[in-house]
Amino acid sequence: MTLVAGGRRSHRIVEGPCGMTAVGIVANPASGRDIRRLVSGASAFPTAEKANIVQRLLTALGTVGVETVLVSVDLGGISAAVLRAVRNRPARSTPWPHVRFVDDDAITDSAQDTANAVRRMVEAGANVIICLGGDGTARVATAALLAGPGYDVPLLSLSTGTNNAFPQTREATVAGLAAGLVATGAVDRGVAADRARAIEVRTGERTELALVDVAVSTAPYVGSRALWHPDALTELYCAFAEPDATGLSSIAGLLCPSPRDEPEGIAVRLCPAEQAPVVVNAPIAPGLVLPVGVAAWRPLRTGEQVEISTPRGVVAFDGERELELAGTTGATVRLREDGPLCVDVTAVMSQAARAGLFRSDRTTV
Repeated sequence: MTLVAGGRRSHRIVEGPCGMTAVGIVANPASGRDIRRLVSGASAFPTAEKANIVQRLLTALGTVGVETVLVSVDLGGISAAVLRAVRNRPARSTPWPHVRFVDDDAITDSAQDTANAVRRMVEAGANVIICLGGDGTARVATAALLAGPGYDVPLLSLSTGTNNAFPQTREATVAGLAAGLVATGAVDRGVAADRARAIEVRTGERTELALVDVAVSTAPYVGSRALWHPDALTELYCAFAEPDATGLSSIAGLLCPSPRDEPEGIAVRLCPAEQAPVVVNAPIAPGLVLPVGVAAWRPLRTGEQVEISTPRGVVAFDGERELELAGTTGATVRLREDGPLCVDVTAVMSQAARAGLFRSDRTTV
């Protein structure tokens, strides 16, 4: 495998053969850089920090015995920085796993790069996929896993995006330790990973999944994709809704919280704030708290199929507009329980502590 950096291919680098235990790391260079940085003051997540996160993951994964790490390739500088770190790492440092850069597919600077990388990593035998990005990146990675042989490969999603309701906000070192323990089989995977719910949208022959929420808007076209204003929203469906979240799911989370481990989601009917019986002041994006009009809300049960009542407009998945409704074909929403298998970092580290996996007992004579 070769590394692409700055639009040019560098010489081949394969740091050792692919071992029995492998972890994939996908770092999205575009996460945390959408239009919400301009309209709401959301923070940008710098390339250097993403590269540093990958390096901290490598240290943690090597500590618990992961043999090979497959790293995605990008033109934004993340993989190039990791390559430099691999080459320049002092010999006396904590050993890293063998590093392989996954560049089998042409880089498109689109979500397809994430999908391609995940698919290649699964094919190469990755036991866990670590994804750096926001809700949108996690959604793309999930679709790639569920569409093929990666259905039972656990996902660990770390926050480096704008809206991060689904990814975990974790120090990468601890997350890497947990992912490595799952990958090596050092912990019971039945305890260490849980399957998340997902929301399925069907229209005609097209099917899309969301991990957090599906929002319907009367906007006529996709446009800049990211949603940051609620005026045109008519319907909202949430797989889970937490009151301390940022994004559209915070609307439901502040009305009727629904934790991730509950069997139900939330369905919300929205309307203009000046006409609404209930108004929620919700943090729908970082730095953006706006009044949102709510006409009604109710539980969304697993397996329940709901017809989208807005005939024309746009459907947003996890905060990003993706699908245009033309009015000629109906669309349905269904809450599914067979979403991605997700690493539970707290459960993994608790199990490891109880088993003494990080403890060395010395006998004194």
